[in-house]
Amino acid sequence: MSDLPSARTHKAGGRPGSAPPAQRSLFQKLMELVSPGPESRDELIESLADAEQKELIPPESRMMLEGVIRMADMTAGDVMVAAPHMDQLDIDADYDDLLHGVIATGHSRFPVFEDRRENVIGILMAKDLLKLQRSPDLNLRTLLRPAVFVPESKGLNELLRDFRSNRNHLAIVIDEFGSTAGLITIEDVLEEIVGEIEDEFDDKDGESGIYTLADGSQRVAGDVEIEAVNETFASTLSSVDFDTIGGLVAHELGRVPRRGEAVTLDGLVFTVMLTRGGAVRWFKVTRAPEEALGSDGG
Repeated sequence: MSDLPSARTHKAGGRPGSAPPAQRSLFQKLMELVSPGPESRDELIESLADAEQKELIPPESRMMLEGVIRMADMTAGDVMVAAPHMDQLDIDADYDDLLHGVIATGHSRFPVFEDRRENVIGILMAKDLLKLQRSPDLNLRTLLRPAVFVPESKGLNELLRDFRSNRNHLAIVIDEFGSTAGLITIEDVLEEIVGEIEDEFDDKDGESGIYTLADGSQRVAGDVEIEAVNETFASTLSSVDFDTIGGLVAHELGRVPRRGEAVTLDGLVFTVMLTRGGAVRWFKVTRAPEEALGSDGG
């Protein structure tokens, strides 16, 4: 934090309240860069890129500023995980089923539904399952926390402010008819600004990006090279135009896929488990059913 200007600064020729010469020089350079000023957000983003190129701001700052600018036009509906792809828990499920669901997905919070998936009655913290283990007779409903509902049209800026003030980390997104459209977390919003935030799915100490899951399927990182995928699955995916499996899948779709979407290539089903910073972070890979292979374009 900068201090208030001192009398010594004023006597040296600086105006009261002016920044030190070095800071003023950097500020003036930045002003000269954008002068007479960008007329659109696209021009402002281009100006930031120029500032980075001229080493006025570091790349990390430029990316964050771009994220803030772009986020101004984004809504909860743009970032949410769509309802069909939400990982949820059934209030009537037994403890073993609940535990299996928590372990399989690795989330810390889960929407809990009753009767039908659209009927979300609360949020369960994964750590609260320990209470059920110690006291099997405990009613699961007493462990639920209130669910927060937001409309699809809610701006991300406003939503982030709500997350911070209400100390909620997850919200259920509803459409114009009041039906569940999806869910969004504070991490989803923050990553629009800062990019990927490492979590429980991220590699540790240079480990391989291909893992075997409990159900026999594979978890494959989006930045794993296609040759490594071919070696693991004995597939023949082409690596001529793309180096990584994430790039190949995005090319097949013509865009970055959302969580839960799936693409079948060369007899393999790539289901998106996690996206971060405009790219697929993790896929779940399974063998395509025999009857589907006839229509597989891979």
